[in-house]
Amino acid sequence: MNIMLPLLVILLSLLTVTTFANFNNGVDITWGGGRGKIAEGGELLTLSLDKVSGSGFQSKSEYLFGRIDMKIKLVPGNSAGTVTAYYLSSLGPTHDEIDFEFLGNVSGEPYTLHTNVFSQGKGNREQQFYLWFDPRMDFHNYTVVWNPQQILFYVDGTPIRVFKNNEAHGIPYPKAQPMKLYSSLWAAEDWATRGGLVKTDWSKAPFVAAYRGFSADSSPKGSWWSQSLDAAGAQKLKWVHDNYMIYDYCKDSRRAPPPECFL
Repeated sequence: MNIMLPLLVILLSLLTVTTFANFNNGVDITWGGGRGKIAEGGELLTLSLDKVSGSGFQSKSEYLFGRIDMKIKLVPGNSAGTVTAYYLSSLGPTHDEIDFEFLGNVSGEPYTLHTNVFSQGKGNREQQFYLWFDPRMDFHNYTVVWNPQQILFYVDGTPIRVFKNNEAHGIPYPKAQPMKLYSSLWAAEDWATRGGLVKTDWSKAPFVAAYRGFSADSSPKGSWWSQSLDAAGAQKLKWVHDNYMIYDYCKDSRRAPPPECFL
């Protein structure tokens, strides 16, 4: 019997178990000098970026495992050089982190969805994708399911990435550091679009990203606690990887692949 799981359940019970979809109750705008705004009675949040500053928010609560959902409409038009980040992190030099980052592009070109997983301060586990829709035109749901067995990334309910717990093979896994949710809109023209070749057109500022439908479930009684991919989910994951993945750290010949790539 794994004695760690009962201990985890006890620790989870000491953390705040929350489920909400109202930004007034769920998050704090933490920086941006008024560029982050909550409207519609807490149902809508917007972040903006201009040449002076971006903006960001974080969840009021922290989570040790959970399911996080957020509907985001990305910066429309020419968003080159901008990054909309949506991630869980414990912060600090040995932090754990689970990343969605949306790298802007010139009008008509697809956004790049960048994902990463950090454990004990070590990342370099990037996978990147194009999306099968235009994420600037409407709100789409981006989900992280983080349980003791694996981390699942979803877009509109379609799995795009799985990072499994392979501690039995000596591979660190995020499991002991509670994380808060963070999101920010910021300028990174030195690398975000085609490696920095395309710069930000500041005449298009302010750039605005919009958020709805934030919910966070950290109750170990939730179905996410044991969630994994069934056969249909595995087929959808393969479809995404076959058609929309544009970078996989396990297949980068310029870098030595980490151990999990051989499992």
